[in-house]
Amino acid sequence: MPANVALLRRRLATVLSHMAPEAVDLGEVFAAAGHELALVGGPVRDAFLGRSSADLDFATSARPDETLRLLAAWGDAHWDIGKEFGTIGAKRFARGGAPEVVVEVTTYRTDEYDPASRKPLVVFGDTLDGDLSRRDFTVNAMAVRLPDLTFVDPHDGLTDLAREVLRTPIEAARSFDDDPLRMMRAARFAAQLGFDVDPEADRAVRDMADRISIVSAERVRDELSKLLVSQHPRKGLHVLVETGLADHVLPELVGMKQAVDEHNRHKDVYEHSLTVLDQAIDLETDADGAVPGPDFVLRLAALLHDIGKPATRRFESNGTVSFHHHEIVGAKLTAKRLRALRFDKETVSQVSRLVELHLRFHGYGDGAWTDSAVRRYVTDAGPLLERLHRLTRADCTTRNKRKAQRLSDAYDDLESRIEVLRGEEELASIRPDLDGQQIMDALSLTPGPEVGQAYRFLMELRLDRGPLGPDAARDELVRWWPTRDQQA
Repeated sequence: MPANVALLRRRLATVLSHMAPEAVDLGEVFAAAGHELALVGGPVRDAFLGRSSADLDFATSARPDETLRLLAAWGDAHWDIGKEFGTIGAKRFARGGAPEVVVEVTTYRTDEYDPASRKPLVVFGDTLDGDLSRRDFTVNAMAVRLPDLTFVDPHDGLTDLAREVLRTPIEAARSFDDDPLRMMRAARFAAQLGFDVDPEADRAVRDMADRISIVSAERVRDELSKLLVSQHPRKGLHVLVETGLADHVLPELVGMKQAVDEHNRHKDVYEHSLTVLDQAIDLETDADGAVPGPDFVLRLAALLHDIGKPATRRFESNGTVSFHHHEIVGAKLTAKRLRALRFDKETVSQVSRLVELHLRFHGYGDGAWTDSAVRRYVTDAGPLLERLHRLTRADCTTRNKRKAQRLSDAYDDLESRIEVLRGEEELASIRPDLDGQQIMDALSLTPGPEVGQAYRFLMELRLDRGPLGPDAARDELVRWWPTRDQQA
């Protein structure tokens, strides 16, 4: 339920009295140098929501060079990587029972976009009110002046916080035109806070969604990443899709809405994928578990696991719909989209591999897998096995309780078999019984492609039959070697 505005105003005194002493101390440093300083944005918003902020964001009248000088004297470490945008960072180490604190101080500014450019133009400002007017939403446009702890809320963000609404400080179309990434932030904050987008802002995003194309892929990627690891990712994804933003940043998500699943038991593949995402989140563990949440790779794989269905949809003669090999097509589409969004190679590899493997379990309950099949399942998953366990379980969204229980029991059985084999064979590090040097000795080879060919034969043998030992493996290799070309 939304908080009462009066209640939040009564909470103001408590919020200010509990203001971090480091913030007040820093305010005194800037005031002594003749500059204004205010705590702004997220830390102020979160204080009213009863949340703590590990990092503190400030706005100041000081120019970057002066800010750098003051922070260098105040903190134990500082950095100027954001100096171009007016931002200087600093850290004060934990001492005397006080925790470590990280701060970022940004000169009052305004941002504008050149229609032909992907980067904002930064213009430094002179007033706190002017700086707050360029913030993305009113709930992020509240401030506390330091060191006197004066609350500043020129755009009535406290009321919007109570209403749980994301409203822009100035006209929405103008705000989004100045910085189109704010449209992505609407989706991100809907996911983080569970708030609704104000009707005027919603209309503006729908009208201007194509303008997101001028924003760099890296900035879009960062907002999407924050959205997915938020508390309410489904809500943020709905904003992306319903406003048309997803058409430009994740068009495959939109395509899922038109692809009916093969059982006709879900509204559409898109809704099914969101349900799988929700269920995957429920299967994340605490910090000491196998998949500590929020796990970005698992969540992204859950969202995109059926991304290949629209491209593989076929209407069969018996009236059913099929999506043959959608996991293979989906893995390729996933990798292509994530590369376009400038994700790192490891993330691209991990997410696309999970998409490729998400159907591997299906059929296990129809007939007993051999130990060889279980070994291959574990080996193919590699370090992604725990995530694959959760993705596979989350992919069961049937309303048929009996079928759901049958699938759960089958996966329980598979996990039990994996644990048994893991104890017997060290599944996580399966290797052939002979290494490269031993292979060359056995076959009188020198380094080259033939050694790799023999290594792959022994790996297949190891997966099929389990550990043989060096002597038995050497005998099998010698017997196979003369016939390898015929078998190939």
